[in-house]
Amino acid sequence: MDLSLSPDESAFRDEVRGFIRDQLPDEIGERMRSGHSARKADIVAWQRILNKKGWAAYSWPEEWGGPGWSAVQRMIFLEEIQGAPAPEVNPFNITMLGPVLIQFGSPEQKARFLPRAANLDDWWCQGFSEPGAGSDLAALKTAARREGDEYVVNGQKIWTSTAHQADWCFVLVRTDPHAAKRQEGISFVLIDMKTPGITVRPIVSIDGSHHLNEVFFDEVRVPVAMRIGEENKGWDVAKFLLGNERTGIARLGKSKERVKFAKEKAREMRAHGRPLSEDHEFRRRIAQLETELKSLEITQLRVLSAQKAGEGRQDPLTAVLKLKGTELLQATTELAMDVGGPLSMPDWADELEALSNEPELGPVWATEATRSYLFLRAASIYGGTNEIMKNIVSKAVLGL
Repeated sequence: MDLSLSPDESAFRDEVRGFIRDQLPDEIGERMRSGHSARKADIVAWQRILNKKGWAAYSWPEEWGGPGWSAVQRMIFLEEIQGAPAPEVNPFNITMLGPVLIQFGSPEQKARFLPRAANLDDWWCQGFSEPGAGSDLAALKTAARREGDEYVVNGQKIWTSTAHQADWCFVLVRTDPHAAKRQEGISFVLIDMKTPGITVRPIVSIDGSHHLNEVFFDEVRVPVAMRIGEENKGWDVAKFLLGNERTGIARLGKSKERVKFAKEKAREMRAHGRPLSEDHEFRRRIAQLETELKSLEITQLRVLSAQKAGEGRQDPLTAVLKLKGTELLQATTELAMDVGGPLSMPDWADELEALSNEPELGPVWATEATRSYLFLRAASIYGGTNEIMKNIVSKAVLGL
């Protein structure tokens, strides 16, 4: 496969890179270059800048507010955003709900929700996993009984990212508890998070931050008009959504950025009286990671080249992207943390500011690398566990 970009694609990369350089607010760029995660306000501000340019909904067709880019252009855009680094667009809005609405939504649902999703006027979250239904998603028990023009929802979701910040949630619910197969009794509904009966409880993750939540539904009334697709056919919608989620979950650009970052900082750090960048073991790790990143890039290009516009069936190789992509994201983040050495010891003083006025133990970039390393332990689980991805690869790709 020829991996070289055409002149038009190279010009497009230059355009994207120049736009980020000129339009990304300085305060946001400085925070992210220091290793901090993007805040909600940062994501909203940047996504609205991108949307004004027509780029926020980068994977959508032009008729629904997207730029109508090719697969290679979308890949270039993501790599430049992640490599800058700049805040990534809200994935729940753009790569999950948006394509679902375009594929399965009614004209009224598309007109109502798509423009607001692109501009982040609505912040969406995903209500899939439950305490007893994570990897085995078809085991979900959150129930929706129909009463006239409404569903009454009862149950619990868990690990719901940004639910405490969200305006809406797309939720899988069981509408037919007596279906012959568990997958046949599930529906996909949109729920306003301000609806009475919803309780959100925080889960503080190992990095000391509040990303995750438990969400409880107690007699929550949802209009039937908020169902996407047919009743009891939500499993088809969910499979389509997860295929889109896993296509972008490789985060190849972010892994490349972590390697570049580690190489830069290694010139400042010392090992045995010399710059760490000259250490043979460090250089071996860099070479190995860069080789694996190139292999992942080739696989990603294979997946993208096989996709057809508007095709509902997802390439099973997206499981490879998720599997290897998360492994490399974890490895490159560990590399950045290791460059800091003992200075990477996390200091939770900023989380417990009222209890401590002690300075950071090390440079901000080192402690933030450790926070990222800790949080990304979960990358092996979210978006489908790596064990499940291996099963998909063995069956659907290798035919075992």
